Amino acid sequence: MAVLLLAEVTDGELAMDATAKAVTAAKPLGKITILAAGGSAAAAGDAASKIDGVSKVLVAEDASLGHRLAESTAALIVSLVGDFEHIVAPATTDAKNVMPRVAALLDVMMISDASGVVDANTFERPVYAGNAVQTVRSSDAKKVITFRTSTFDAAGGGGSAVVEAVGAVTNPGLSEWIEDKLAASDRPELTSAGVVVSGGRGVGSEDDFAMIEKLADKLGAAVGASRAAVDSGYAPNDWQVGQTGKVVAPDLYVAIGISGAIQHLAGMKDSKIIVAINKDEEAPIFQVADFGLVADLFEAVPQLIEKL
Repeated sequence: MAVLLLAEVTDGELAMDATAKAVTAAKPLGKITILAAGGSAAAAGDAASKIDGVSKVLVAEDASLGHRLAESTAALIVSLVGDFEHIVAPATTDAKNVMPRVAALLDVMMISDASGVVDANTFERPVYAGNAVQTVRSSDAKKVITFRTSTFDAAGGGGSAVVEAVGAVTNPGLSEWIEDKLAASDRPELTSAGVVVSGGRGVGSEDDFAMIEKLADKLGAAVGASRAAVDSGYAPNDWQVGQTGKVVAPDLYVAIGISGAIQHLAGMKDSKIIVAINKDEEAPIFQVADFGLVADLFEAVPQLIEKL
């Protein structure tokens, strides 16, 4: 069996964490060929070739593949399908845009957010905000899958896969890039950070949310937020952690003023160590926390910042 894995490429660079975790997930399915596609992708292809378990890397560079345009990338993948039985990718924002289009073009089912591989045809995926695990079996000749990377360890380095250039296909012309608006930050990227500090509705205001950011900076952490905090305007949308936000699994997750609704837990319960600070001792977050502090966050967090 053979696997075609779409690498996560951002501005010509390989997103190593997401791609390496997807490699681990795909290893039971067969020999892995990675596709690095973008306006610039050579450096990403070279980096991907060093991931352990990768047998080959295809590099496709073309202006039509840049700027995260999904239609042209999906068309390229379909043109390369050939003998590949599994077309997979990490469940990132980009892949969630590309892979359903691939499945539609191939007229097969889409298996999203797979968290486990039972066999070549059978996969596990979380449903109901992670409160149940669904087992899905596909009889399609081609399986299109995104893997929830928070449940897999990253594959190691030391590989030496062959790198081969491939040409882009005709641009479908269904979309065009206009502009990117980027929020610059010196903090780690939320989905790959080793430490995440998140604030919830209990923080109270956008001004007070600066306290969460200050603690995160002390810990060299990324900043997250619950949906309630985002909806209240305390934090930007791209900080949201949860079922309708980003899924994280850091070594340390600090939840401050977060009650712990199941939708939020779905996005962070795979964290290695969970610390919760909340004045409500009945808050659901304490059911999943490794360490819980029942305290007023406006007293506890400044003290914690001072100690650090």
